[in-house]
Amino acid sequence: MCGIHGLIHLDGRPVEPRWLTAMGDVTAHRGPDDEGQHIDGDCGIAMRRLSIIDLAGGHQPISNAEGTLTVVCNGEIYNYRELRAELIALGHRFRSGSDSETLLHGYAQWGDEVVQHLNGMFDFALLDVRAARRRLLLGRDRLGVKPLYVLQEAGRLAFATEAKALLQLPGVRTELNREALADYLHLGYVNAPRSMFQGIRKLPPATLLAVENGRVREWRWWRMPAQVDRGTSEADWVQRIGEGIERSVRMQMVSDVPIGAFLSGGVDSSAVVAAMARASTHPIRTYAIGFEGGSVEQLYNELPYARRVAELFGTEHHEIVVKPDVVRLLPKLLWHMDEPVADSAFITTYLVSEFARRDVKVILSGVGGDELFGGYRRYLGGHYAQRFHALPGWARRVASATAARLPADRHHKWLNMARLAKGFVASAEMDADARYRSYLQVLSREALASLLLADVPQGDDALAAAFAAAGSDDELNRLLAVDADTQLPDDLLLLTDKMSMAVSLECRVPLLDHELVEMAAAIPGELKVKGGRLKHLMKAALADTLPEDILHRAKRGFGTPMGAWLKKELLAVVRELLSPAVVRQRGLLRADAVQNLLADHEASRSDGTDALLALLNLEVWSRIYLDGREPGDVADELGRLAAGRTAVPALV
Repeated sequence: MCGIHGLIHLDGRPVEPRWLTAMGDVTAHRGPDDEGQHIDGDCGIAMRRLSIIDLAGGHQPISNAEGTLTVVCNGEIYNYRELRAELIALGHRFRSGSDSETLLHGYAQWGDEVVQHLNGMFDFALLDVRAARRRLLLGRDRLGVKPLYVLQEAGRLAFATEAKALLQLPGVRTELNREALADYLHLGYVNAPRSMFQGIRKLPPATLLAVENGRVREWRWWRMPAQVDRGTSEADWVQRIGEGIERSVRMQMVSDVPIGAFLSGGVDSSAVVAAMARASTHPIRTYAIGFEGGSVEQLYNELPYARRVAELFGTEHHEIVVKPDVVRLLPKLLWHMDEPVADSAFITTYLVSEFARRDVKVILSGVGGDELFGGYRRYLGGHYAQRFHALPGWARRVASATAARLPADRHHKWLNMARLAKGFVASAEMDADARYRSYLQVLSREALASLLLADVPQGDDALAAAFAAAGSDDELNRLLAVDADTQLPDDLLLLTDKMSMAVSLECRVPLLDHELVEMAAAIPGELKVKGGRLKHLMKAALADTLPEDILHRAKRGFGTPMGAWLKKELLAVVRELLSPAVVRQRGLLRADAVQNLLADHEASRSDGTDALLALLNLEVWSRIYLDGREPGDVADELGRLAAGRTAVPALV
């Protein structure tokens, strides 16, 4: 595990070592144990290493005996032992026990097809100068667990695991990608291949990029399978899911350093911990987080559930209860994120990663189970829409009319129920794609049109492109494929990588093992979500492993009490950073529309938590990356604003 970076000059100019050093210095948190670089004329590749496997012999870059192939790799190749044995049988000689050397010999044997042999999370750069050939190959894993940014302009192409490394290169200007802004405000994250930086893009998941003879070529090497298998019985699926989870977790436990697991007490993290406990001869270390505070904060406190699972499997359990100084945390975390994000889980992920890093270097997470097996409430939309449309016409008309008359008064005791009912009736009339979008969006495309200034383009619709690429005719699996192409790599996995690596912690996601993913993609949607029951098959597979109160507990996200913070700790900060003067000076949004959004939220006419967090994080990110201010200085400024919050009228 590390951070990789590099540069190739397409006009033949030599690469200077100091440029690679600067790129590595700004991402030293990804690899505090070692660093290295390899320069061959106009091309240089480099890394910062967090030592996990072959601590003594795994230094990178790694070259073959002839010096004609050199590689840097970020991540882990979990099946490296099996590949190593296969390659040795084919005549290859290894000089280390590193998993990254397997990639080097695999390329020598199979060329670009080496990626098809790899089971892991990775991005890599490989320089091939055999027989007067000069070729740089970049690659990213199937699901996009590891990020990779690319800067391509006249005369050069550069790459890095984090965008901030590319900003260290001479001549790179830090500018906002105005088309990406609409993506971000619509969904709360930026979809690949865009990034928030003009001229810098993300290499999409399962993509290879080759630079050879001054030409750049890019292609997708894997996609989520679209074919559904309706010939396998439900009982067989249950068995295959259980075996697949066990196999994946066991494979991803390989490590030469201490290892642990995040544990929320939800189905996914509990399944991972259960499999780890069965595969280990000693107690597994588990880590859980809760928030200090009143009733709202306690809604996010999952410690009792985590404790129950920890006791069940005899783990060495560690808990932390926090009241984070979120005002001062935001600038630091947004600097690490590279791009703004409206998912408050990035705060929780950082805090629990920081806590776990005191003991371990590697952590396993349950990220991905919801996307594979149908765990989000939005997947119930089609189920309930079908029920709604099965009603007689008069009943649908009565339901619609009743929902329209439900109270909008913020003091009414049925306000939340009214909002849910109105939303349900509205979404039931939509097609599957539009319904999915309505559940996910932070701001609708219509709302964006009134929020963005006229000269800020909305750009292409990333979700529409993902739906077009999703080949399955199974409605639920189609939604899951869209998730795997959008929110999963560009939101959940991105924040998981950035927040864990901010504290030099490697986070592995065994539920996203590609063999498990391919198997899950073949399961009919009506078995994943059956009779309104989310994760029906996965829960059936775990019925003999996890107790009923864990299997069937209410779904909670891995987030924060952000709604409460926006009305307390962050209130003065939000009002100042989203004030008309600040918004006008930034020159991206309509100040009156921002003020209306804020006023509606404060008056409880609408829940603007996600939208306000998106706008707040955008402004904090802009101060750091666009204005060139140090995160610590921005934190000091926000701290001073928050300290004066007693002068701000209390919210009713």
